Amino acid sequence: MNRFEAAERALRTAAPHQLPDAVSAVLTDRYAAKSVDFLLVDYGLTVLQPVTALPHSAEPVPVHNSPAGRAFGTQRAVVEEVDGEGVVTVHCPVTVRGDRLGVLSVALPADTCTPDRLAELADVAQVLGHEVIVAERDTDLYLRARRRDRLTLAAEMQWQLLPGRSYARPEYELGAHLEPAYAIFGDNFDWSATEDRLMLYVTNGMGEGIEAALLTNLAINALRNARRAGLSIADQAALADQAVYAHYRGASYLSVLMVDFDLATGRARVVDAGSPRMWRLRRGGAAQPVSFEAQLPLGMFEETDYVAEDFRVEPGDRLVFVSDGVYEAASPSGERYGERALARAIAATQLLSAAEVPREVLRQLAGHRGRPAPHDDALVVCLDWHGR
Repeated sequence: MNRFEAAERALRTAAPHQLPDAVSAVLTDRYAAKSVDFLLVDYGLTVLQPVTALPHSAEPVPVHNSPAGRAFGTQRAVVEEVDGEGVVTVHCPVTVRGDRLGVLSVALPADTCTPDRLAELADVAQVLGHEVIVAERDTDLYLRARRRDRLTLAAEMQWQLLPGRSYARPEYELGAHLEPAYAIFGDNFDWSATEDRLMLYVTNGMGEGIEAALLTNLAINALRNARRAGLSIADQAALADQAVYAHYRGASYLSVLMVDFDLATGRARVVDAGSPRMWRLRRGGAAQPVSFEAQLPLGMFEETDYVAEDFRVEPGDRLVFVSDGVYEAASPSGERYGERALARAIAATQLLSAAEVPREVLRQLAGHRGRPAPHDDALVVCLDWHGR
């Protein structure tokens, strides 16, 4: 059994809560590692939290000015030299199908850090990521390790509802982020892919706190139920509309922008039922808003009919979806963020990957807002379209 096979077996046979110990033991034994640290990115995408015995006993590592953070941001292994000790630390991104979970940091003798060894460590990090996703069904260790602060109950409900924060396939890349990360309540996103299609929902629920989270949970699960029954997006919207109206009788409702992409052609069907908006950035051009026929939010009236309209995306297009917590955000003087500022923020992301775009747009929004926490949810989803 070679080194990588031994590491893979150790991770696949470890108890769910023992993955950090298992990867540390096998890397020490088979790779002569001096130390091993497994770090998970927090909900706010600001720090990498060491996965240790709870409560946390190790300091978090900043994402934006550290070697481990550079590995997380670039999604490439970063080799950090330790002066005078003959040791290097290799930081490998832990990522599952484009969903960036964290970093595996391994200290090795410098003379063993060959390209083949780096490739093996990258593979070990990938296996670790897959095992963490599976292990989260049976332990809270990794969900707790992601928390820099306590989540509100509404935020707990919302994060558990999400599919992930990034996803990648040859045809496209997705990235998304929500703020305030530890107190989000109504905004949400969802996606689902098959061999030939990608369905994407961006939602903006009304209300605050638990009531907003409950409304969004009902609507998203109604949409998923209809999608999994094989219905078109127009029928999905109609079924979810009925579910929300039956419960709230029009007192609460939810805005949603739904897009069903054909991966082979780039053709899409769109239902615009409320306030989330879409912008398109093409190579060499400016970011432009894309308008669709506005239809009623889900649950506002009984038995609303929805109509899907056509849209087409071209290879190289970047689509950015935002909730009203972005474009309605006000500065301390009361000035709305507005389309001009949003267009500049999107255009400034051209060199970033789709996974990094939402955080950057929200960072620029925070500068305009001038206060540490928004009064309303703010959601950004980015889709980079490559096509087939």
